[in-house]
Amino acid sequence: MTNKTIAERAVYDKTIGIVNNNPLGRGFAHPIDLAYRNGELFVLNKHPVFARVGVCNYREDYLREFGTYGHGDGQFWLPTGIAASDDGHIFVCDEFHNNVSVFKVSGEFVTNWGRKGSESGQIDGPSGVAISQDKNILVVDQNNHRIQEFTVEGAYVRSWGEFGTGPGQLNQPWGITTGKDGSVYVADWGNDRVQQFDTQGTIIGSFGGPTEDEGGLHRPSKPAVDEDGYVYVSDWGNESVKIYAPDGRYIQGLRGEATLSKWANEFLDANPDESIQRDISNLMPDLPDHFNTPYLISTQIESYFWGPSSVIIDKTHRLYVVESSRHRIQVFNLV
Repeated sequence: MTNKTIAERAVYDKTIGIVNNNPLGRGFAHPIDLAYRNGELFVLNKHPVFARVGVCNYREDYLREFGTYGHGDGQFWLPTGIAASDDGHIFVCDEFHNNVSVFKVSGEFVTNWGRKGSESGQIDGPSGVAISQDKNILVVDQNNHRIQEFTVEGAYVRSWGEFGTGPGQLNQPWGITTGKDGSVYVADWGNDRVQQFDTQGTIIGSFGGPTEDEGGLHRPSKPAVDEDGYVYVSDWGNESVKIYAPDGRYIQGLRGEATLSKWANEFLDANPDESIQRDISNLMPDLPDHFNTPYLISTQIESYFWGPSSVIIDKTHRLYVVESSRHRIQVFNLV
């Protein structure tokens, strides 16, 4: 991809998903994050009782699932973030267990590590995980307002960040990703911005902010960055995705354009009564004046994002937007 400054950088493609409040089988249950590796999508479901990782692909083949709800090895209670390494491992952080669980991509449990606390190497409410340029594990230490770096075995390497509103400071950070040059991008949830750091934790830049402008953010949940340095942010509080140029300029906003997924169409074909009710429903109604917030509007307009919790970009330049409240993923092509 070459440098482009066009107004439209992401174009809607398709939707993947359907609700499935069961521990097994096709579908999602409050998906919270997503990882990509070798054409497979690892969808982290946060639903109480039905927490798990479901594996599918762009073609909407449902491949397998792993992880269950509980307190034992290979189990989750409040899973929050997921990442995939090049060597074939999946890392899942859990803000209740205050640990990181490690699996093979096949779903086989390997180990877990982490202990609650505020000392170096201890974690309190991990909310995001990513792979560093050095193949270490970056963990968003939410309640300690910092980023910590560990080896894949869980040995502490370094940390940066502290509570505050200034450059480089954090307030309840959430999602995290890395760029082509190794830069680390953190969704600074409580400060309504995304901050960019170098590999040692030195602040480089900032995106968004707590403003009323269309490029402002409100409780951003996760960033993604393409190979040209454009930054894509799931803007949870505004029920949208915001796109920024590498220099921080806002260039595009996405509100959601969902269509029925392959799974949803197959369900409706098998359940004609449901299909009839859908056909007579108004899925984009005129809303009363008091429905005047992004949240209230999204609850009523089916095609819009509702609870955009994560974004990732795959190797073929597709942007995936995870919607926790509608149990689906909207896919956009980057142009």
